[in-house]
Amino acid sequence: MRRPRPIRRLVDGRPDDSGRTISRRLTLLMTPAISLVNAVGATVVLFVAVYVVPLPDIGDQSAALVANFVAFGVFLGFAVFVGVVWGYQRLKPVRDWLRADRAPSQDEQRLTLRAPRRILLVNAFLWALAVVVFTAVNVAFAAELALVVSIVIVLGGATTSAVAYLIAERLLRPVVARALRQNPPEKPLTASIVTRSLAAWALGSGVPVFGLVLVAIASLADFDVNETQLAVTSLCLGGVSLAVGLLMTYQAARGIADPVVSTREALNRVEQGDFDAEVPVFDGSELGLMQSGFNRMAEGLREREEIRELFGRQVGTDVAKAAMEQGTEMGGETREVAVLFTDIVGSTSLAQDRPPHEVVDMLNEFFAVVVKVVEEHGGWINKFEGDAALAVFGAPIALDDAADRALAAARDLAGRVAEDVPDLRAGIGVSGGTALAGNVGAEQRFEYTVIGDPVNEAARLTELAKEDDGCVLASFDLVEQAGQEEAAHWERGDEAELRGRSQPTQLARPQRSGSAG
Repeated sequence: MRRPRPIRRLVDGRPDDSGRTISRRLTLLMTPAISLVNAVGATVVLFVAVYVVPLPDIGDQSAALVANFVAFGVFLGFAVFVGVVWGYQRLKPVRDWLRADRAPSQDEQRLTLRAPRRILLVNAFLWALAVVVFTAVNVAFAAELALVVSIVIVLGGATTSAVAYLIAERLLRPVVARALRQNPPEKPLTASIVTRSLAAWALGSGVPVFGLVLVAIASLADFDVNETQLAVTSLCLGGVSLAVGLLMTYQAARGIADPVVSTREALNRVEQGDFDAEVPVFDGSELGLMQSGFNRMAEGLREREEIRELFGRQVGTDVAKAAMEQGTEMGGETREVAVLFTDIVGSTSLAQDRPPHEVVDMLNEFFAVVVKVVEEHGGWINKFEGDAALAVFGAPIALDDAADRALAAARDLAGRVAEDVPDLRAGIGVSGGTALAGNVGAEQRFEYTVIGDPVNEAARLTELAKEDDGCVLASFDLVEQAGQEEAAHWERGDEAELRGRSQPTQLARPQRSGSAG
């Protein structure tokens, strides 16, 4: 994310600023900024009216100049004072909810969004009053002079008021963002992008160019305009058009670009997996709809990610991914799988001899080891059954080396349980073969599970393993399916009649230390 520039940091402040801080910063920035814009605009208008625009011949030009300069000084002081006080009062509803450090009401939100327009109306009124005052001052010398001066003031006032509007809109951005935080717009609440762009062109470039048109008309109408005056007027008004047009176009462009850039930066964060990304909504036009739309999208992605994470914790990440990609139809498919079953030895006496919370803590420590080991070897926990756990390798994602992974996990798990949970012993049984993997239950409540002979055999092997010295037994058929590297860690054992099975099972157990060859 780009680091904000010093001026932007000064204007925008920090996201956690209080309402009082925002209100104080707004007052300190708005008053001098709007006053300076109008003072500069008034000075430019005076310069253009006196030295640039061709004026009609009047009897006493010196008296007219003195009268206009005096009127300019008096009116400028009056206008700045009235503008500051009046503008301050126009923003009072905005400052009230900010100082209360609360969310605005619907009416206060609407007034906040219209605050730049209210500032514009204050400026427009004062410039209109200037037209009346200076028309009255100059009509005493000549009606033509009063007409020219009034036209210059109207054109300059329109441009200056537009610049003040854009600056007020920018300074109010943190306030608008706070106003729209709780209730983002569902439809445009301010001028559209097209209207803003056209207004920026018309007032920034169109008005000065219109002044040039009027001078050209005056020249063609045989007003006393010589070539030098026409050239000077064209140069000055053209320069004003370029400078003011550039300023207003830049401000209008930034008003469009900033929401787009902030949204794009937030999109980059989402693409990188940061679903907490959020865009401050500081615009009431279509751009604000885009910003609030992004926030709603990000909120939906966060909820989806939370559900996916919760779903993954419940059924395993691979099962959750398969369900989200393939759906949750009932039924299943046959898979070649390897199954690891583990069960704590003496769990009944454990529950009788220890307090319940202590038993739960020990079970959680045990299952934490089981989950970690199984996941490290590429399997997933199908279910927890009291103090037992069933792990599957090869479903829902097929594995070419499911036997190797399950056997390695069994050996690793035996050592990790003895090391990390020394107060517990657990029998571990491993088997493999063809099983049915899929969604079992009812449409309203089902689970993804594995059903078949390998599961039953692994459970029976676990019962025998509880009485075996190493606490780990596997089907020798599964060892034969494994690769040479993993098979070398196992040795063939006796045959055993497992409960519920008609054929004896050839056992295998891990090689004792130093005997693997």
